[in-house]
Amino acid sequence: MDFEKLKIILANQPAFRLKQAYMAIFKELRSAWSEVSTLPAGLRQELDRECPLAINAQIETTDDSRSAKAVITLADGEKIESVLMKHANGRNTVCVSSQVGCPLGCTFCATGQRGFSRNVTADEIVEQVLLFSRLLAKDDERVGSIVFMGMGEPFLNYDSVLEAIRKINDPDRLGIGARHISISTAGIVPGIERLTKEPLQVNLAVSLHAPTDELRRKIMPIGERYGIKEVLNATSNYIKKTNRRVMIEYVMLAGQNDTPDHAKKLAELLHGKLPPLFFVNVIVYNPTGFYQSSSSEAVSQFLSILEKYGITAVERFRFARGVKGACGQLAGRKK
Repeated sequence: MDFEKLKIILANQPAFRLKQAYMAIFKELRSAWSEVSTLPAGLRQELDRECPLAINAQIETTDDSRSAKAVITLADGEKIESVLMKHANGRNTVCVSSQVGCPLGCTFCATGQRGFSRNVTADEIVEQVLLFSRLLAKDDERVGSIVFMGMGEPFLNYDSVLEAIRKINDPDRLGIGARHISISTAGIVPGIERLTKEPLQVNLAVSLHAPTDELRRKIMPIGERYGIKEVLNATSNYIKKTNRRVMIEYVMLAGQNDTPDHAKKLAELLHGKLPPLFFVNVIVYNPTGFYQSSSSEAVSQFLSILEKYGITAVERFRFARGVKGACGQLAGRKK
């Protein structure tokens, strides 16, 4: 989709035509202009030809229908993956991708193993949300929240990500509140610093995954560029300036970062570096071929140690494993 092209096509039309078009796309969730009876027939034909609403995607759903993964083929043939997660409380979350692949090469992540092709445009991000909005509308449901935790590092595509968030947040479009939108970063300090200055009240998640720089560099090569101290300093400043709670993400890798000693070091590190307005989200690893998942006993012990230090910690529910759409499993396919 190309919403700028839509504006160009409608530039010579009465001003209300753009409002009608937005109503059809974002509120009525039409998948073809031929379905939009409020527009003249000739204009509908032009829009179907020049600015089609169809989204080229294959959707796979888990057996329990709690989640679905979409492989979306973009206009240039590149592919990205997005995931719908249906929570028990009725809330629906879409996990979107911000890049085709990822240049960071985190060793536990299938996206990083795939390599990097290009950034995703703002409209291509919005398209991912629209796809699942259309799917949910069939059951009179809607997308309630967005997480930038799919393929890619959002802060390496900062401008497009923020432009997409503004469009998603726009009440004339999808109207999803900023407080229901979360951005996850592997620790790109300039991105954290830029987000600190944004007026939008989006949520921040920081992927730490290790309590020491030596271990973090082994798991996440970006640790060579931005050390833990620098990442946590930027995160601390974000908390102080925005007064918003931050999620510290920690993926559990068997025998690598999941011992009681790791838990103690993490607790001491966070207590020393961050204001209390944060929590730790412990993620059970979904194997992609390099590491093994931590045992349930190791996870429970890890959580217990963090809690003894007064740190709020929760275990993330593992969605979409059945369609290889769980955390760390999104890979896409090269052209």
